[in-house]
Amino acid sequence: MERIGRLATITGAAVLAVALGMSAFAQTAEFRDPKTGKVWTPYNVSKDEQRASAPATSSQDKAFDPQAQRAVIEGVTVQRPRAQLMGVLPVTAGPSVPLVTLDGASLQAIPGERWVTALYVTNNSAATVDTVVGCLFTNAGRKVEDTRVIVPPAGPGERLALQVFGPRVDIFVDRVMCQILSPT
Repeated sequence: MERIGRLATITGAAVLAVALGMSAFAQTAEFRDPKTGKVWTPYNVSKDEQRASAPATSSQDKAFDPQAQRAVIEGVTVQRPRAQLMGVLPVTAGPSVPLVTLDGASLQAIPGERWVTALYVTNNSAATVDTVVGCLFTNAGRKVEDTRVIVPPAGPGERLALQVFGPRVDIFVDRVMCQILSPT
């Protein structure tokens, strides 16, 4: 019985020494971020690392894990957005300039709603054109949603701005690629 008492005393002393040593280590191993002022210690860094390395289990967590998400919207979504006239440019269509040009395609998320991209369609010809644009929203190189955009008719030299909506933001998208399918 006396032997068990000594063993418990030695074990308790060892635990106390380790705890005091870790406390002293935490006090000396601090880093203050000069920009945010946050103090990092081995205790709060390890908590952040545990959160970051935790496996994605809920659908919200998987939405931001491109390797785990397999969401695909089947078929082709057709949109007929309103267009805003941005201005009229000189007619430049010819052998080296296409009838219609497309630029923009920057991907943004509307919180709680949908992914969106802003496009600019320019009619470089002297005739009114009807244009169809194809946009592919992808995640880690895989299709999420394929969209066809029926652009309102653009008069000679008109530059139109329009928004194209993608999937809901709870489905992760990391890229949108748009191209002119047919100016008629």
